[in-house]
Amino acid sequence: MFTRDSQTRIDTLIGKAARVHGDVEFEGGLHLDGRIVGGVRCADAPGASLSVSETGSIEGEVQVPTVVLNGTIIGDIHARERIVLGATARVEGNVHYGIIEMTLGAQIKGKLVRLVPPAGPASASTSGN
Repeated sequence: MFTRDSQTRIDTLIGKAARVHGDVEFEGGLHLDGRIVGGVRCADAPGASLSVSETGSIEGEVQVPTVVLNGTIIGDIHARERIVLGATARVEGNVHYGIIEMTLGAQIKGKLVRLVPPAGPASASTSGN
């Protein structure tokens, strides 16, 4: 396991020269410097994240709770917790997000769709007062 800082945990690394054709399913943290042609999903483990460097690219749907993107994704992104788009991020597809951070220079060709968190029992009980 590698850690880049106190928040990012990398369990799987796909290097710059690697090309993956087919869907990728992972647990924990995945860092991509290469290319994936296929969908990228993670198990429903808390804290799962995907980071894509400037040289990384994905052609397919992404379903990961937290995404940090500095490369390219061609396909829809479902980041129910958080997505961070760096200055070199390029997205061709819809971005479904809980929280979004964008740096000047990031490009999105698609819709931004905010995911509304489900209402918990506490909010339902206070709404009738």
